[in-house]
Amino acid sequence: MTAKISGKVYITPEGARALRDELNNIWRVTRPAVTRIVAAAAALGDRSENADYIYGKKHLREIDKRIRYLTRRLDNLEIVDRRPDDLERVFFGAWIELEDDDGQCRRVRIVGADEFDLKKTWISLDSPLARALLGKRQGDDIVLALPVGRQALSIKAVSYEPPPTEPSQE
Repeated sequence: MTAKISGKVYITPEGARALRDELNNIWRVTRPAVTRIVAAAAALGDRSENADYIYGKKHLREIDKRIRYLTRRLDNLEIVDRRPDDLERVFFGAWIELEDDDGQCRRVRIVGADEFDLKKTWISLDSPLARALLGKRQGDDIVLALPVGRQALSIKAVSYEPPPTEPSQE
């Protein structure tokens, strides 16, 4: 499942830049290096028992598959680079501070499926938490159904600027 609304695949400018950089790196660095290895292995003769050649060809197929995916993906992206009119409501790209019933706070950001990162607490637009948050306002409460039961969360803050403790990705 991908981050789609109205048939579009949404991504932040930082996420689109990362995908373009990955594609560029694969084309200019990774693929040529693997191609050289395969060519050198092929020059050794019998390819049927040449592990470097067999592995290299498999690796090239994987690289080409990733190139095709990134090329198609980049063609279908809708880069969301502006703030919404209502800055107190949760939309794509928002940083949201949540508080649970125990008073524990956490901050999440809603991003596209290609850029979610649990270490940064960036969640996919397709995640159950993001779906529950979309359209809600600062001060609203949500109830999230989890495998271990239900969890109530309160939206303490909504921002469209990176938090001061988080370095900007631009």
